[in-house]
Amino acid sequence: MANSEEKKSPKRSLLEERKNGYYRVGKDEIARCNAFNEKYKAFLDAAKTEREAVEYAVKAAEESGFRSFTRGTPLKPGDKIYRVNRGKAIILAVIGSESLAAGANIAAAHIDAPRIDIKTTPLYEDFELAYFKTHYYGGIKKYQWLAIPLELHGVVGLKSGETVRVCVGKDPSDPVLVITDLLPHLASEQMKKTMSEAVAGESLNALLGSIPEPDDDGSDRIKLHVLGILNEKYGITEADLHSAELSLVPAFNARDVGFDRSLIGAYGHDDRVCSFDSLQALFDIENPDKTAVCVLVDKEEIGSEGITGMQSGFFDTFMDDVCEVFGVPLKTCYENSLCLSNDVAAAFDPNFPEPYDKLNSARLNYGLGICKYTGSRGKSGASDASAETVARLRRILDDADVLWQMAPLGKVDAGGGGTVAKYMANRNIETIDAGVPVLSMHAPFEVISKLDNYMSYKGLKALYLSK
Repeated sequence: MANSEEKKSPKRSLLEERKNGYYRVGKDEIARCNAFNEKYKAFLDAAKTEREAVEYAVKAAEESGFRSFTRGTPLKPGDKIYRVNRGKAIILAVIGSESLAAGANIAAAHIDAPRIDIKTTPLYEDFELAYFKTHYYGGIKKYQWLAIPLELHGVVGLKSGETVRVCVGKDPSDPVLVITDLLPHLASEQMKKTMSEAVAGESLNALLGSIPEPDDDGSDRIKLHVLGILNEKYGITEADLHSAELSLVPAFNARDVGFDRSLIGAYGHDDRVCSFDSLQALFDIENPDKTAVCVLVDKEEIGSEGITGMQSGFFDTFMDDVCEVFGVPLKTCYENSLCLSNDVAAAFDPNFPEPYDKLNSARLNYGLGICKYTGSRGKSGASDASAETVARLRRILDDADVLWQMAPLGKVDAGGGGTVAKYMANRNIETIDAGVPVLSMHAPFEVISKLDNYMSYKGLKALYLSK
């Protein structure tokens, strides 16, 4: 009878063993993972726009002992501070015991997400139906936003200086809005077109109502009736819509996915999942050696532009103000700092395997995804972290028992994308991308693994506490 034991070379220890995380963690850690993700789902439901995410962050920060920081305020090790940028970005920090000359440990994520924005002159009537004209924000597949319930979130700026909050569709008793689709019976020409051409951007008009204003005999009575409702509820006129920031977001909350409840489906995982993990990890540390910084910015989905994006001076100003308190040059702090550009990774999808490189793709339940480089095709737009930086992050994560994996975007010729990493690296900060793998990225309903999300949180906590 042959020997049933397999012959194994001692050299097998040289191989890397990749294994599903659920084979590698115990019941207690799974329980902590599930509890953590319940908090995360509550955050997603509360923060469907960047403004709402900042409001959540401020409230949670103050409950965790953080205070607003103004220029020139004295600081000492252990202090917890934050600063808000125009209601759409926020930086938080826990002051470390070491000098800022030794650098800071930084997590940078973004709180904006692809969506449908309302145009600046939006309200019109056509064929006795009232509509909002829209402008899509970020990289979306337009067809995915048709025939799903939508909420309206945002603000209207009045000439008086007052800002009016608008939210329609979030409360279960509210109506929802919708962008209609063409019925298949009449869609033969539409179905011949490519997916990018089948739905024109100018046809993404949100349906608002159909009842005419009863006390008026003029034109646009449907439009007038809708405007009357908005005026009654929010005190706004049509002209006020010129100075509004209004967005359509999916009208559904975060839900467990799968019979085993191992996954979460929701709008806005990209990148509020990494934002939440960065926040929560910062709230859960005390007295770090190096100053720990969490920066949550706006506008990443459109290139990190503008006054609230990562390319603005907001981060530099905050860090310079903190460094000045301790008499440390900003450039000295930057050149010794480490930043995790904390953005989501593309998870391998067996339904669409073609654009992925299986050997170099993130997998659900394999932990935090590390991306040495993002960019497009020939690494265009990538900061491309150094070998030493990757090794340093491996050490930090392994020492904290964090499950992690390498997670490039896809096949070289398939396309690509970017994060805030290059803008941090441009500041002479050692930077590397790391985040939670996502299925259906940029769709109205994205999917992540609870275990990967929890490992992201553990990894960020380890970053903040690293020396």
